[in-house]
Amino acid sequence: MTSIYDQIGGAGAVDTAVDMFYGKVLADPDLRGYFAHIDLARLKRHQQAFLTAALGGGDAYAGRAMGPAHAGLGVTDAAFDAVVGHLAATLTELSVPNEIITEIGSALVPLRPEIVSVAAHAANR
Repeated sequence: MTSIYDQIGGAGAVDTAVDMFYGKVLADPDLRGYFAHIDLARLKRHQQAFLTAALGGGDAYAGRAMGPAHAGLGVTDAAFDAVVGHLAATLTELSVPNEIITEIGSALVPLRPEIVSVAAHAANR
């Protein structure tokens, strides 16, 4: 069976998607503050490796686990949803089929508890 990574076009597609995705995220006034003091080039490399591994393109991701990587950032449920929305919009623009976008979204949903902070999660209730 062909991996999602191969179905969307491999490394070139992932690199393009990451660049487009961060363009959207950084243009979003509700999200850009999360990235104010972040080395964006490094973050993009991590995101490319993470997506490559998550989409079945190899075990290239060697970054921190999601919980420690997002600890202390105060990520809210709304911010998580916005980021996933920007990713879905990016993939749609790149003509990734809807069923693959749904698969990718389904793979991200279980990460919510690791990314959304407990304090931010409690404040959203």
